[in-house]
Amino acid sequence: MQTPLAYLASRYTLGPRSLRWATTAALIVSIFIVFSGGVVRVTGSGLGCPTWPSCEVGSLTPTPALGIHAIIEFTNRMMTGVLCVAVGWVIVAARLQKPRNRTMTRLAWSQFWLVVANAIAGGITVLTALNPYIVAFHFVMAIALLTTTALTWHRAHLGESAAVAIPRIARVLSYTLLAVTLLLILVGTLVSGSGPHSGDSAAVPRMTFDWLDVTVVHAVLGTATLGLAIALLVVLARIPDAVLARRRTVTFIVVLLLQAGIGVLQSLTGLPDALVALHLLGAALVWVGVLRVVLDVNPGLFPTVSVIPAEPARSLSIR
Repeated sequence: MQTPLAYLASRYTLGPRSLRWATTAALIVSIFIVFSGGVVRVTGSGLGCPTWPSCEVGSLTPTPALGIHAIIEFTNRMMTGVLCVAVGWVIVAARLQKPRNRTMTRLAWSQFWLVVANAIAGGITVLTALNPYIVAFHFVMAIALLTTTALTWHRAHLGESAAVAIPRIARVLSYTLLAVTLLLILVGTLVSGSGPHSGDSAAVPRMTFDWLDVTVVHAVLGTATLGLAIALLVVLARIPDAVLARRRTVTFIVVLLLQAGIGVLQSLTGLPDALVALHLLGAALVWVGVLRVVLDVNPGLFPTVSVIPAEPARSLSIR
């Protein structure tokens, strides 16, 4: 007995262009949902909807009595619905490629399961009254989802770039850069959880770390990340054909410098809400940036497979 997707795949096909659009949509929404979560945090709306999955007992949606904070929190929850549509599009588009690419379909389904895991983590966050460690875990899960959407986007766009021989030193630097960037983001969750914006008002408990100490560690890791990126760029500059990898590295350095500028500015200006939310958005962009650096410095991570549409009974092919 065929699954619905298998039945559709036996009758229809979608071209590579549809898949590229789908993966782009999923990547953009997964970035934006990090920003919307930041808006919930800085506006003190983490418990705007006091329960989950409904907004309050007996009502799925916010009631007027809950006020603006409930609307902000509920809007963030509804962004998950938009993300589900985008991820569903990726799953269908991946399955309807001819010939079928199992790596792509697995990546697409990994997005679905991480959306489910993120929804559950969000619910636990509310049910534990914004325990700062659960809040941090929820952010890490969002980064995991962002990883899969970025990988899927890259896989869908492989045909647009050519593989280049990259020396081992550059590959080692790229993996080191990835590890340090991940550590930078993880320590960033400790900075956020120890400081003024852990998800709601001052009544919500914070992490027990000294905020100044973890902020200094975060800054040191940011400096190390920038140093590694510059070292990688110097190595890539000696490789004439590594144009795309150099471009990705330069873009990453620019995004990292902008993120550092926001971090310094918010520290000097008393952590204004808008800058804190932008800093969370910047964290998502930094992570996507470093993933793209690693993927283009290590082209062998995904073998290039040509996607050639077969002759289905009917075609919805979009090229």
